[in-house]
Amino acid sequence: MPLPTGVVQKIFEDCGALLSGHFLLTSGLHSERYLQCARVLQWPAHCETLARGLREQMEGIKPDLVLSPALGGIVIGYEVARLFDCRAIFAERENGTLRLRRGFEVKPSEKVVVVEDVVTTGGSTAETARLAGTLGGQVLAAASIIDRSGGQVSLDVPFFTLWSLSVPTFRPENCHLCQSGSQPVKPGSRSRA
Repeated sequence: MPLPTGVVQKIFEDCGALLSGHFLLTSGLHSERYLQCARVLQWPAHCETLARGLREQMEGIKPDLVLSPALGGIVIGYEVARLFDCRAIFAERENGTLRLRRGFEVKPSEKVVVVEDVVTTGGSTAETARLAGTLGGQVLAAASIIDRSGGQVSLDVPFFTLWSLSVPTFRPENCHLCQSGSQPVKPGSRSRA
């Protein structure tokens, strides 16, 4: 039985992970709401519940590897890989580009699932999938705990999520919060230069 969206929302609420304010997202867009997955994933029991929910959605998929973009995807990616009984590695930004470091590799024809915490535009997920493909991997699917796009993310592989919600975002030049004099904060794992 799929993990109900209401259960996921309650976990985020109980952990104080639904934030309101003025936020600069990884995508460069601004938002009035932010879902801070790190506040949830600090609790192993919550991480296991969410990972199990993603794993159950991907029934029939058999990866050799879970690849996550650092930093946000590392913890949930590891837990999903544990449930798949496969390796978990992560890609890191180096000069603005995702790369494998630390001796990590994607072997030729290795079956890969890309897992991260939150998707807004799908840019990091798509970049991670491209990296795996460039290295010879076969990307089977992508998954995230949260889809902030309300189901609008378009990827070249099946995409699974536990909670899809539409959270309005604004380009900095059109952000009503900026126009009122508010300065955005960068709550995520990566800021744009």
